Amino acid sequence: MAKKDSKENFFQNVYEVVQLIPQGRVTSYGAIASYLGAKGSARMVGWALIASHPLTKIPAHRVVNRNGMLTGKQHFDEPSAMQQRLEQEGVQVENDRVVDFSKLFWDPAQELL
Repeated sequence: MAKKDSKENFFQNVYEVVQLIPQGRVTSYGAIASYLGAKGSARMVGWALIASHPLTKIPAHRVVNRNGMLTGKQHFDEPSAMQQRLEQEGVQVENDRVVDFSKLFWDPAQELL
């Protein structure tokens, strides 16, 4: 994976981190941005994930907002696709929010030491 302080090809760095999120776990846009040394750039992570939809190996459905909300769901083929993919991995979602978010949260800063 690219060094986390690399400024080049931010989107590719996002994709590399997202591919490491284990099935059944979720992370946040901000956690990815912080890991990549771009704290405060959560929106850029979101833009990268929107652009990733044609790329089939990017599990963008595993990235939610800092409160566990499925804020990116409207960028999938169908609004329910994000929830369906998470549920297929055993993640429970109620009212567009990940149940047990803190338990399922995967922090790249801790996991990718």
